[in-house]
Amino acid sequence: MKYHLEFDIDFRRNPYKGKYIVIEGIDGSGKSTQVERVKKELETKGKTVLQTSEPNTHDAIGKLIREVLAGKEEVTAVAIQYLFSANRATTHKEIIIPALTRGDYVISHRCFWSAVAYGMVDRADVLRVKPQDEQGNQILIAQSILSMYHQFIVPDYTFYLDVSVETAMKRIEGMGKAREIYEKREKLEGISKGYEWLLEKFPEEFNKVDAEGTAEAVTKNILTVISD
Repeated sequence: MKYHLEFDIDFRRNPYKGKYIVIEGIDGSGKSTQVERVKKELETKGKTVLQTSEPNTHDAIGKLIREVLAGKEEVTAVAIQYLFSANRATTHKEIIIPALTRGDYVISHRCFWSAVAYGMVDRADVLRVKPQDEQGNQILIAQSILSMYHQFIVPDYTFYLDVSVETAMKRIEGMGKAREIYEKREKLEGISKGYEWLLEKFPEEFNKVDAEGTAEAVTKNILTVISD
């Protein structure tokens, strides 16, 4: 039996004096580079900046997730989303919230938005539907964001680094490292569509940045938004 769901959602906002900044995007979009560059630029302006990521390997769960992403361990698509959520819970409690409480800037390589975009692909594989299929989206939102993700603080600034799958694949190939399980063209195409859906549904939560150009130009665009 099918059930039609309609709902409104609000997120837990940052009540602390620090600022929470997140860099999002598909693999190969330049997130790691921008986290490092933005952190450095903020520190030159006298800010205390804590750098973190998802997954965070400060706990055993994060270490297991890294093994899964590297293809060294195997778990179901549903299980990996719960692992990410559990790791996220400890990261927020032990790392992010204490830093924000102190008034620090926190800059993170991904947050719960990634879990939605990547989870769409995983859930679509399980349901055997297209990632952009609206039914799949409704199922994902109802079972994921409402149950696990909305408990976490939404970033003050979320920057989505917008690159084509073609550009991302070229960058990944140029890294010369073993590929993770999501670093495949068909996966990235689905994940990119997941992000497009997020930007459409939650336009006030994202700052879309053209990341096809130089790293310097991308950093400048990000810092302009933060300064404003």
